[in-house]
Amino acid sequence: MSPSPDPSLREHHGGEAAIDLRSIRTFLRQWMRDPVRTASVTPSGRQLARLMVSQLPPDCGRIVELGAGTGVFTRALLDSGIPASQLLVVEINPHLGDFLHERFPGVAVACADARHLDVLAEQHGLLAAGKLDAVVSGLGMLSMNSGLRCEILRAAFVALGERGRFIQFTYGPFSPVKRHEREALGLGVRRAGFAPRNLPPATVYVYERLRSRQVVGVRQPRS
Repeated sequence: MSPSPDPSLREHHGGEAAIDLRSIRTFLRQWMRDPVRTASVTPSGRQLARLMVSQLPPDCGRIVELGAGTGVFTRALLDSGIPASQLLVVEINPHLGDFLHERFPGVAVACADARHLDVLAEQHGLLAAGKLDAVVSGLGMLSMNSGLRCEILRAAFVALGERGRFIQFTYGPFSPVKRHEREALGLGVRRAGFAPRNLPPATVYVYERLRSRQVVGVRQPRS
């Protein structure tokens, strides 16, 4: 017999992403197993989720979410009107991936590396009718080295349309993507807002192309 739906999923308050005890327990267990990859001790809060979703482009449709954890942003995206069929969630932790499958049965969940975002989006049919509109990231960019950050962003902007946005939060005081990294990728950044009631407090940044150009793919064709 399949498990009964989590009752917290039936309770939405103005699109807020509910944080329940089960999510916190699940998240904490995974943090204890792998604190570097999990990046935070607790799931993101409702204020941060609202701020992230508010940065989606107008008429946004196709979205990839990276590092979904227990699905706080996933729930906020669905509550904002994003169809489950147009959302792909990428979570590298298999235990959290199983948790997300259970909580959001209508959403495609890929247990995979964010560096393969462009390939994953194509495999799941999100690029069949055009490029992505946005990537919403819960990844711990500050804990990554420069090369890894650039690989993830490069893959994201291969899949994103010309006006696509990469929406990222950070616990640090500055953009987690350094200036030289943005310049190498041809990206601009703006500080979108601050969520002081999040634990820890977090800032949201939005990355977009500076000019009309294709970002070079991660995997080059063999000659």
